[in-house]
Amino acid sequence: MSEWIAICHVQDIPPLGARRVARSQGVAVALFRAADDHVFALLDRCPHKGGPLSQGIVFGHSVACPLHNWTIELADGCARAPDAGCTTRFAVQVSAGGEVSLDADELRTLAVDPAQAAA
Repeated sequence: MSEWIAICHVQDIPPLGARRVARSQGVAVALFRAADDHVFALLDRCPHKGGPLSQGIVFGHSVACPLHNWTIELADGCARAPDAGCTTRFAVQVSAGGEVSLDADELRTLAVDPAQAAA
């Protein structure tokens, strides 16, 4: 059974933008809010050269990396062809009241080793 940690409310994430969630280990997680208020969570590191995806431009259910404009799909963290590679995706839960939560186990264990997080 997953333990969910409340992070913020949907309204705390800018529309078509992101909010960073620091972790005790590893690269921060970026929460993204699409125009339809769907919320996604990815490791805040582009699979290409490690650019901060939280600083990219969100469009549809994708984000453009601010370094080299790679398009990363928010649903799975993978680059859109012809580019290739994926960043780590985190499970997100949004309550009926708009509270955004992340899985505590994933925050503790996914991409915490610098070698795992390297782009």
